[in-house]
Order: sequence, then C-alpha cells, then structure tokens
Amino acid sequence: MAQSWDPDAYARNGAFVHEMAGGVLEWLDARPGERILDLGCGDGQLTLRLAATGAMVTAVDNSPEMVAAARARGVEADQANAESLPYPEGTFDAVFSNAALHWVRDHDAMLAQVHRVLKPGGRFVAEMGGHGNIAAIRVAMIAVLKHHGFSGYEESDAYYPTPDLYSRRLREHRFQVKDIALIPRPTPLDASGMLGWIKTFRRGVLHALPAPLRETVAAETAEMLAPVLRDSEGNWTADYVRLRFIAISR
Repeated sequence: MAQSWDPDAYARNGAFVHEMAGGVLEWLDARPGERILDLGCGDGQLTLRLAATGAMVTAVDNSPEMVAAARARGVEADQANAESLPYPEGTFDAVFSNAALHWVRDHDAMLAQVHRVLKPGGRFVAEMGGHGNIAAIRVAMIAVLKHHGFSGYEESDAYYPTPDLYSRRLREHRFQVKDIALIPRPTPLDASGMLGWIKTFRRGVLHALPAPLRETVAAETAEMLAPVLRDSEGNWTADYVRLRFIAISR
C-alpha cells in the first residue's frame, strides 16, 4: 500500500530527518547558481537549507499534503511522482534526495527520469533507507499484523537495497557510481517515542487496516520493541541504516 503523510505529525515526530542530513548535504556540496532538484522534498525544511547555499532549487514531492506544507514555507514545490518528472531533458546540474527514495515503487523508471533531467556530467546525490534499515521495527510490525490476520502488509511498504544491488541499478541507467556507502545510524526519537514514529512513518500501513485496529497494532508493535529499542530511562532509538551515494550522469 502507498505511504501517506500528515505534515503536522511529520513536523512533530520527524524533525530528525532534516536535522541529521548533514552528511548527505556535504556529499552534494551545492554551489551558488547551480540548478538543483530536491526529489521528495517533504515539508521543505531541507529545501530551504539547500537554497541558502545560493543554488537555484526546485522541489518536488508526490504527496499533495507535503507539497502544500513546503509551499507554506515559501518553497517552490511541484507535485509529481519520481517516475514521471515534469521537467525538460537536461534541466538540472544535480538531483538531490534525502529519506525519500525508499518509498519509490518503480526504481528503474525513477532512475531513467533522474538521468533524463540531469545535464551530462550532472550528479545524483541521495540518502535513503539501506539494507537492514529499521529491521527490528519491521519484524515486530510484521508479527503483530500477522497475529491480527493481516500478513503481507508491512513487507511491501518500502525498499531498502544493499550497496552492490543499487550500484548495479545505477550503472544500468548510465550512471557512474562515484561513492556509495551503507551507514548504520541509530536515531534517537523525541518524546512521542516509538508510538509517535509508528503513527507518522507507518501511517500508510495503519490506514489500510480497519479503524478500530489501528491503535491496537501501533501499541502492540511498540510494546514488542520496548525491550530492544527503549533504554532504562524510557528513551527510544530507531534502528536506522542509510544508503548514501554519489552517481554521475554519463
């Protein structure tokens, strides 16, 4: 099922997404005057940081709610999916993406589109969920969903590839892989803890369930995770693993 977003909940419970993006921003190394596409811009907070470098930034996201939130921040944002970008060939010097590509359904179509809108020699710099990302969270939710008769709901929710697999996909779409790394990144959660994370980042899964079951599934998943992801003082840490890469359009 498709992911869905509540920008208010995302702002409350997902601030770490843009706050912890320093590494991938360094890899991008945006320069004044460059044309950059922020692919999967979310609520636009990271887009504003890109624009502050002096680059000319266009933002795009598939969620109408997130596009509205980005526009409310003054971001020039378009609504479109990554598999069908509404920009002419060779428009951008760089395409940037943070914490979005793992939601894309057809990566081959997306990579073809990114290659098309990049100038020759342009760079594609991104960070996404990598192999092993939120493994404990996924296993717990799979178990809870199966217990309630909803097997298969969590497994198809996102794509977390290995560096070798994604390097091959990039090369198949005429990119030269300059650097790629799998980066474990345990991520402290805010006061809403695991329950807030589940309701924000697994909203699509929860909303595919009957309404009376949503709170139960979220609560039981959090309860199952407490022994491994909550410390003795009640602080939660999500078991994130990121895949970060730089690829050059050939």
